[in-house]
Amino acid sequence: MRMTAYLLSAAATIAIAAPAFAQDVPTTQPEAQTVPSNTSGTAAASVDAQQQPVAENANPQPINAGDIVITATRRSERLSNVPIAVSAVGQAALQNSGATDIRQMTQLAPSLLISSTGSEANASARIRGIGTVGDNPGLESSVAVFIDGVYRSRTGSGLNDLGEVDRIEVLRGPQGTLAGRNASAGTINILTKLPSYQFGGYGDATYGNYNNIRIAGGLTGPIIKDKLAFRLDGVFGKRDGYYYDVINQTDYNDRNRYFVRGQLLFEPSADVSVRLIGDYTRRDEKCCGAVYIDTREKIDPTPGVAGDFAINPAGNRIQQVMQSMGAVFPSQGDPYNRRIANTLGRAYSNITKDYGGSGQIDANLGFAQLTSITAYREYKSGGAADIDYGNLDIGYRADDGNSYRQFHTFSQEVRLNGSLFDDKLDWLVGGYYSKEDLVVADNLKFGTQYGAFAACRIVATVNPAAALRNPANPGCLSAAGRAVLSGQVPGTQPAFGALTGTILSGIDRLSTLNNLGDQRSTYYQDSENYAFFTHNIFKVTDKLSITGGLRYTHEQKDFHADFNNNNTVCPAQQAALSPLLASAAVPASLKTLVGGIVTLTCTGNSTSALNGLDLNDGFKEGEFSGTGIVSYKPRTDTLLYASYSRGYKAGGYNLDRSDLTANVFAAPTNASASRLRFDPETVNSYELGLKFTSAQFTFNVAGFRQEFKNFQLNTFNGTNFIVQNISSCDTSLNGADRDASAATGACTGDVKYGVRSQGVELEAGLFPVRDVAVSLGYTYVDTTFKNNLVGSETGEALDPALFLLSGNTLSNAPKHTVTASGTWTPELGSSGITGLFYIDGRMTSDYNTGSDLFTEKTQDGFFLMNARIGIRGPAQKWAVELWAQNLLDTDYQQVGFNAPFQGAGNLDQVKAFGGVGNQIFTSYLAEPRTYGLTVRTRF
Repeated sequence: MRMTAYLLSAAATIAIAAPAFAQDVPTTQPEAQTVPSNTSGTAAASVDAQQQPVAENANPQPINAGDIVITATRRSERLSNVPIAVSAVGQAALQNSGATDIRQMTQLAPSLLISSTGSEANASARIRGIGTVGDNPGLESSVAVFIDGVYRSRTGSGLNDLGEVDRIEVLRGPQGTLAGRNASAGTINILTKLPSYQFGGYGDATYGNYNNIRIAGGLTGPIIKDKLAFRLDGVFGKRDGYYYDVINQTDYNDRNRYFVRGQLLFEPSADVSVRLIGDYTRRDEKCCGAVYIDTREKIDPTPGVAGDFAINPAGNRIQQVMQSMGAVFPSQGDPYNRRIANTLGRAYSNITKDYGGSGQIDANLGFAQLTSITAYREYKSGGAADIDYGNLDIGYRADDGNSYRQFHTFSQEVRLNGSLFDDKLDWLVGGYYSKEDLVVADNLKFGTQYGAFAACRIVATVNPAAALRNPANPGCLSAAGRAVLSGQVPGTQPAFGALTGTILSGIDRLSTLNNLGDQRSTYYQDSENYAFFTHNIFKVTDKLSITGGLRYTHEQKDFHADFNNNNTVCPAQQAALSPLLASAAVPASLKTLVGGIVTLTCTGNSTSALNGLDLNDGFKEGEFSGTGIVSYKPRTDTLLYASYSRGYKAGGYNLDRSDLTANVFAAPTNASASRLRFDPETVNSYELGLKFTSAQFTFNVAGFRQEFKNFQLNTFNGTNFIVQNISSCDTSLNGADRDASAATGACTGDVKYGVRSQGVELEAGLFPVRDVAVSLGYTYVDTTFKNNLVGSETGEALDPALFLLSGNTLSNAPKHTVTASGTWTPELGSSGITGLFYIDGRMTSDYNTGSDLFTEKTQDGFFLMNARIGIRGPAQKWAVELWAQNLLDTDYQQVGFNAPFQGAGNLDQVKAFGGVGNQIFTSYLAEPRTYGLTVRTRF
């Protein structure tokens, strides 16, 4: 029934809509590195690609505008002739959809999903349900982003304004034999407008709700006729935030940014072209706010009987502790009121700078075409934040310049391609080198109220009675509470027997842990990568072609960390309490309590004992990857293909001190550095496809299966980030990967792939008349973890926080996604004025937004719609447009997560293992409805 609903909804949408990318005519501006000089700049002129001259008295004929020219294979080919799964979206389509960065691509490409979390630097892109959570910069993305042929270190750079682009290509499946950087799940290839030898320019001005102001403009033209041209693009954007902080009385998730890009195109001859690009982006924005989505405490109504839970009618003791200390929950019960509460004075804004330059040389050598792309980039994003997302001061990163992530990246790519044997063989060989220096500085501290809060957590765990607690007292114990636990009240015994004094001292010590932690701790990951690749197409006959590609990648990474941490309470706590954990005389129930006290004191390995360490580690790895494709054209309008690809993504380091030890009962040592290392991710991918194109109709279908081994999973468990390589054991673990123990579940057999993504993608387009286009995209993908999961190449046990993974669907991987969009551009009279009627929609089925798959993080299926209506002058020299994004004001979340330090245990853990689940959950919401007016001019 649900599947029927999706298809009916898609049909209803398509009745009024057509895809944005269907309207774009074949581009006249192929990518610079594949374009002869005499055609290189034509599309940068003032006439929009959508507006084509019509011969007088001619009958307009349908145009298959979806079959644009792309360079996904580093050769200029029509989309319908490329035997890989790729979606290509042109400039006019992006403009109609309101796209200013890659996020809006999700409305047009059903297999793509993009989300951001704690800051926009943490963006994550997923293709076919596969991606990498962006919170930890030590992990490279499974989906690589390229802008003008230059690899961007992390997906977050794609959330910058892009200026005018020629097109965006989304390549699905592993990549590596065509260009510099390899990717295990796919690539997003952004190609900006080239300079033109014809003088022209454009200007856009937008005003919308939330005081949204966006101004964009550009100029292009000749410096030396037919030899040297320039282009300059700039964007300024400012908007109020859509959260309101009731404590600091300010908005949150605002927008305040600008972007500028300058280009030179030099063509001294018909055989040589040089393109120089420099760009700079600056953002100063408060991002990202989070609301409370679940504050309930779950309990086990039938201890010893698994599978059930109940909501504690007495409320959540963690929330009650917080409220007793002054916490407010302005979004409780209504998260979409978008009201948040940060600690007073901690509503921080962060500055992000992203800048660099590249030079591309294309030369016709006669026997081959040479392309060289040299680039250098720097990226720095501040990380100041109220990390607990509440007004109780539990944890923070101060706005003192000591929290940031910074990339310095140099890359060099060289390609040579040509043909042999009377064009029977189309060959390409290339090499790639990159050097990336990553620095992560951190100043994460426990807040000024953390000690009292943590001590109150312990007391509430021992006994939930509020009368026992007083946050203002040492150990959060009221006079009555201390008397009861000490056994001083008639009829009571010391709560912890002979250890009562020791444990109460530990609780008292915990309550002193305030405003301590990292002063400035710095992680360094230096990467050096080189690769050689080749991609060759052999035309067996006019209809049958065989493609073979091979790549060898060598990766070297060196890790170093320096710590400056002033948490002296942790070593004292470990010295006093950790011996109890090793004593056979201490009951197991007391060991759990003692372990909780030490954990809350030293959580995430926050300890001054780190200061004396000299953490260093490094590794080298090499990997072959490649592809094989057989394609057949039984007719000129039909392409059939079958392919196999092997992909690879390098290993790296978890840049989070919490993973230095399995627990925090003892201080880390220099040998702990290797625990931060994770393995490379590999994938075997199989695909069958069909592409049909005609003047009025296109239809593409691809069936695929992808098997990922050592899948790099990053999870936040409410205290720290967990990074594991998800694989499976070929022998049964007898459920040990689904229990609550870290000591069980190791694999003694062979380690196999652990994640499988398989499904089908459909794309159809209908172009009945010149100014109408209709199309539909549908993706069914089953992206699941296998059973008998392990956490590394060597078969180590899966972290118990991931007990739900085995046999279940990955996070952010909806099984059904339908997209549809449409454009009608009728002529209004005979003066050249045209109208614009545009609408697009995306329907998504249910999915979980958290890597650990906790039920509280589930997102129900939803539908998004955008629309635009306008009037445009002759040759689009001017335009006025009304638009709306998220027209129906659909409420949905991007990522749900465990509120830091605010409880432990969830609904699924209570059902499976019993006990109490009082973890509070928060979420980053997606944007509400926005609307506005845009005016444009071109000359």
